[in-house]
Amino acid sequence: SLPNKTTITMNRLLGSAGALRNVLLNPARFLSVKPPVPDADTIFDKIIRRQIPADIIYEDERCLAFNDVSPQGPVHFLVIPKRRIAKLEDGTAADEPIFGHLMQVAGELGKERAPEGFRMVVNNGEHGCQTVFHLHLHVIGGRQLGWPPG
Repeated sequence: SLPNKTTITMNRLLGSAGALRNVLLNPARFLSVKPPVPDADTIFDKIIRRQIPADIIYEDERCLAFNDVSPQGPVHFLVIPKRRIAKLEDGTAADEPIFGHLMQVAGELGKERAPEGFRMVVNNGEHGCQTVFHLHLHVIGGRQLGWPPG
């Protein structure tokens, strides 16, 4: 029988020690996780400006919360600051109030939408699988979640 496309792809990948080394040393490249481009708009900037639609569930002068487009549970929403902070470590002491506010809003919405419990997650940086470089809290609940998370 003829090999399928997956077999051919894996053979090509594994057939080259250099290719395998690249996958092992830089897995983010193969997961389509790319570092931020300074000053480039993110999808979240466009949501904040209402240039693209989102299922917004909360908004105030400092943050916005909306349902995730690819939910990982019955409840899965994001809470983002309106002023972009790309990653946690990009925040300064002056950002402490917004960090606290994001947690407070996430907690209140989580309690309302997933009263049995929820998880808050921040994916930070390439190795943390951050795919949108605009700080955001994932709030996931509505079912029993496993541990460890993955």
